[in-house]
Amino acid sequence: MNEFSGSQNFEISDQKVTESCPSNIALIKYWGKYETQIPANPSISYTLNLCKTNTELEFVANEPFSVQTFLAGKEELKFAGKIDKYFRNIEQYLPWILKGKYIIKTENTFPHSSGIASSASGFGAIAKCLMALDETFVGKVNDDTSLRKASFLARLGSGSACRSLYDGMVVWGETKEVAESSDLFAVRYPNEEIHPIFRSFNDWVLLIHEGEKSVSSTVGHGLMNTNPYAERRFQEAHENFAILKTILKEGNMTAFIKLVEHEALTLHAMMMMSEPAFILMKTGTLAVINKIWEFRKETSLPLFFTLDAGANVHLLFPSIKEEDQIKEFIIKELVQHTQNNGVVKDVMRF
Repeated sequence: MNEFSGSQNFEISDQKVTESCPSNIALIKYWGKYETQIPANPSISYTLNLCKTNTELEFVANEPFSVQTFLAGKEELKFAGKIDKYFRNIEQYLPWILKGKYIIKTENTFPHSSGIASSASGFGAIAKCLMALDETFVGKVNDDTSLRKASFLARLGSGSACRSLYDGMVVWGETKEVAESSDLFAVRYPNEEIHPIFRSFNDWVLLIHEGEKSVSSTVGHGLMNTNPYAERRFQEAHENFAILKTILKEGNMTAFIKLVEHEALTLHAMMMMSEPAFILMKTGTLAVINKIWEFRKETSLPLFFTLDAGANVHLLFPSIKEEDQIKEFIIKELVQHTQNNGVVKDVMRF
């Protein structure tokens, strides 16, 4: 039993709830995990604002347990099987969860396979729906406790989903650099420790490749179990947290850019050094990175990148007086490297 174990005293009824949850983009990357979605190293992310999943969950009480899911109006049997397994795994935390049937309708505000973490926003939205039901059946708890449990439940569906429950910069994984950080749920990074330059940020995602990735994140995480550089990588993530803490307080944009890009490239280096090895970058990915570096060298403007486990590029830049110049460069020079002139424009949610 732990603090999130569910109450055995409940009274269920037919319910329909609707929740929304944004995606997030990690700055210090989580890559490698242990049983029950425990991260091998701490991570920190920005929560996005516009890229989100909107989910309607209908619960029909006292029917045989079943799950039916629809994505953008189309029934998804594979996803239903994944949610079925997920619900069975979290029964100890929500003892009522298998005592009815579910019809789940979900839509993303961003393209599928866009390099924006739909599993994070998707499981975040479902966890929020489940907590809404739990508070109806069992009783209301305080907002902090509810949010923390929602983060805990989201993690069990998709690790990075636990970070999407909070605005701003969010930490998941125990680190001595952040009070109350935990492997079990995410916590907000304290806003008062973040320089104003880092609180108003753009994230434009270049859709270099819009198809399915050649390796799933689950498989990629598993390959860290045999990666000869894994332990050094996990240690480096802890070291980078200490560095980032100082950067965020001082507002050192040059150091921030260096660390964030290094983390992105390290993630892909880990995949290249796995067995089997994977190269998820495409020609366009490399072209964009090189153009960003050249642009920064010529202009000294703070345009930089991060990457998830795929080919698409997250372009990061703060809201500054020169941001129109940065946007013009992106549209003129970088969008041409996308598959279908695809770019998703978002900002950080604080």
